[in-house]
Amino acid sequence: MGGPTGVIHGVGLGPGAADLMSVRAHRLLSGARHVAFFRKAGRAGRARKTVDGILPQGVIEFAMEYPVTTEISVDHPDYNAALSGFYADCCGHLRALAEQGEDVVVLCEGDPFFYGSFMHLYTRLKDSVPVQVVPAITGMSAAWTATGLPITWGDDVLSVVMATLPEDDLVRHMRSADALVVMKIGRNIDKVRNALRAAGKYDDAWLVECASLGEQTVQKLSQAEGRVTPYFSIVMVHGQGRRP
Repeated sequence: MGGPTGVIHGVGLGPGAADLMSVRAHRLLSGARHVAFFRKAGRAGRARKTVDGILPQGVIEFAMEYPVTTEISVDHPDYNAALSGFYADCCGHLRALAEQGEDVVVLCEGDPFFYGSFMHLYTRLKDSVPVQVVPAITGMSAAWTATGLPITWGDDVLSVVMATLPEDDLVRHMRSADALVVMKIGRNIDKVRNALRAAGKYDDAWLVECASLGEQTVQKLSQAEGRVTPYFSIVMVHGQGRRP
């Protein structure tokens, strides 16, 4: 019989500030022998930069470089084919380490189960090797906190929508929500502006960039006309529901 199987840990790092990650996440990172993380080719990777100074000396790093990001539309067949093969290759490497008895810490921006790439590894690995997930503060939580205003009151319904959706879908979701978070902004900012105007919520929208980090900015969206926004910006509209 072989030795014990190692564990794949999907570790949520939170919104980006190292002191906002959990104690459990810090413990796993500081004792890691193997660490894996996603990044765009040629970049250091946001998740990897977050843990600078926490990983021990001698840790073995496995950089998982996306074969495609925004070069191909998400609804193009080549997009899914490229990413599916990529995730399968990554899982093969991680599974082999676990079967050799090695624990692996996979770095996850935000929370691993909230629109993160780790989910695509999790579904492929969970039935063959042990996988444990460490939850974390989401980027949207850091963003609405940065505005200094509660996001929901009383019976408010909060909707989280992706800016990558078609404009008509954005408008529909925006109209039905009491409180609203729009993620994955970047080049979709003009579409988001148009949808908010159509939904009658533009003047109440806020734009938060780089929530929790030193370069964080917070302003009303209407005051950021013409501004180029990063992909990881978040737009939000606060609920105004029931309160005592």
